[in-house]
Amino acid sequence: MKYILASASPRRKELLTQAGLAFEAVPSHIKEIIRKEDPAEIVMDLSLQKAEDVYRTLQPVNRTVIGADTIVVYQGEILGKPADASEAMDMLSLLAGRTHQVYTGVTLILNRGGDPTVRSFYEKTDVTFYPIDRFDLQDYIASGDPLDKAGAYGIQGPFAIHVKEIHGDYNNVVGLPIARLYQELKTFPD
Repeated sequence: MKYILASASPRRKELLTQAGLAFEAVPSHIKEIIRKEDPAEIVMDLSLQKAEDVYRTLQPVNRTVIGADTIVVYQGEILGKPADASEAMDMLSLLAGRTHQVYTGVTLILNRGGDPTVRSFYEKTDVTFYPIDRFDLQDYIASGDPLDKAGAYGIQGPFAIHVKEIHGDYNNVVGLPIARLYQELKTFPD
């Protein structure tokens, strides 16, 4: 089976490559609209919007479209990608020394020539940061790394030194729960 990743995320591409899956990246260009309130439902709906957009554009047969979306949530507040360095500082200052949740929703759309099969799921991971001083935050933000990441950080990069612990799937925090995705793909019809 070949796959179409409805994302331009280099982290998602890397995880699919590491898993040995043959795929083509075709980013969705829709304007994401939050239509739900619960974080799990939000990420599943956003991943569905992306997967449907690419599916409608390509109408692929014998391919599975994979849509994904990740959000960071702290005490009910969704922290998306920061607009600028100031917003990144606000987000990271809020998360420093505390525990937050990372949700990734994934939608799979498979077409074998008839009606498509659609399946969505999500993973949630709790992440706790050590307290972080302002100088460390400024250095990290100056690197530019946080500006394209939900919650203003990447667990797999230089910010890893501030992560005290995680409970759940590490790759979910990176942006794609690859083990769960693999298990879900195994249940799709051949």
